[in-house]
Amino acid sequence: MLDASTQKMTRAYAAEVGRAAYVWGWPLVNMHNRRVFMEQLPEPGLLAGIVPAGPPGTIGMLRDYIRPEERIVACPNQDVVYGFGTLDARRGPSVVQVPDFGDRFWVYQVVNQRTDSFVQLGSMYGTKPGHYLLAPDGWDGEVPDSITGVFRYDTRVAVVIPRVFMDDTDADRQAVQPLVDQISVYPLDDYDGTTKVVDWGSVPSFGKEGSTGDQEETQWVDPNKFFEVFGEVLDEVPARPGEEGLYDWYRSVLTAADTHPVIAETLQQAALDANAVVSELFEFRNYGIPVAHHWTTQRSGAAFGTDYLSRTAVGKSNIFVNTANETTYYYQDLDSDGERLHGDNRYSVTFEARQIPPVRGFWSLTVYNKHHFFHPNELDRFSLGTKNKDLTYGSDGSLTLTVGGTAPTDPELLANWLPAPAEEFTVYLRAYWPDPTILDGSWAPPPVRRG
Repeated sequence: MLDASTQKMTRAYAAEVGRAAYVWGWPLVNMHNRRVFMEQLPEPGLLAGIVPAGPPGTIGMLRDYIRPEERIVACPNQDVVYGFGTLDARRGPSVVQVPDFGDRFWVYQVVNQRTDSFVQLGSMYGTKPGHYLLAPDGWDGEVPDSITGVFRYDTRVAVVIPRVFMDDTDADRQAVQPLVDQISVYPLDDYDGTTKVVDWGSVPSFGKEGSTGDQEETQWVDPNKFFEVFGEVLDEVPARPGEEGLYDWYRSVLTAADTHPVIAETLQQAALDANAVVSELFEFRNYGIPVAHHWTTQRSGAAFGTDYLSRTAVGKSNIFVNTANETTYYYQDLDSDGERLHGDNRYSVTFEARQIPPVRGFWSLTVYNKHHFFHPNELDRFSLGTKNKDLTYGSDGSLTLTVGGTAPTDPELLANWLPAPAEEFTVYLRAYWPDPTILDGSWAPPPVRRG
């Protein structure tokens, strides 16, 4: 029988397939590399003293908002107390603890290696306190009777990100800590039916704290090494129905590269070329669903399916978004005239009295620098919204937030002002547990006006 794997392949053909594979597989390789990195950690704790993390099968938790020095995940928010950790199917199931949050908003995001959600844990689901199991599809062990529910995933890698809302007050910082200390993820082998309490304020720190400088997100995908792990990643993420031919197509060039150095070289160059395509997707104005006044949004976050464009674009620009019913996101790079936002100017965003973002959770408007991270400033302020109790409203109930330029001298105006870097920046509106009028497009953000 003839061996089809030995068929001839031109460099031009291999390059075309290689570029497509890079754009398609970028988020999957990103997740693979995060898991490999987390394997170096000996126990749950903080990276550089600021980012929660732990070895696969566990998480770390914060007790306060994420700091602006963070560079592990782009577009963080300062409305919630975060946790973060990875899962590895080869290590078996993990237990995730859900305390009684009362009427406080919370949601646990858990996504597979495709960055698609496979759980429903949060305020919007009426989730009961208890212990839940996160188990690989192939695991056939016994589920303890005291486990409240089971969620399964079919990829090797998954990520767990608890989010717990917290007001920007000292009183609420104190109130949230006992709840946060009851949030934990650990291997099923360590489960004994009790609620484990972790003092997340005294966990170890790993690595040195970096400067806040002009830094991009940690580069989780190196185009020079992409095809060194892509075959392994295809094994880690099984083809969905209808994707089998796509997988065969990608594997054909990997097979050719194994025996033909010139094809291997071609694939490496294809990754470098395609990296420019992925880099363009970092800019919010280059993808998504257009909304009024130059805003864009998306509705497939954490439920991408075959929307490979959005999966890669979101992975590059702001990975680990929630599903639309959990959080709706609006992105803005431009002012109402279509000009790029720039910190030398001042802008205003006015929500009319009955047009303040309609949510059952919370909303916020955040400023990000050109790398989609916080801009360090003297006020230590990066967003405004539900968490802020000192916002000044108009006599008619409207709310005007200002962004950029010099700080207002009037205390009431200052309370509604967000500092911005003296260069290009982005504003980003979150609506957690959005009202149906947000989901159906009846509500949209107001324009960002210069001056």
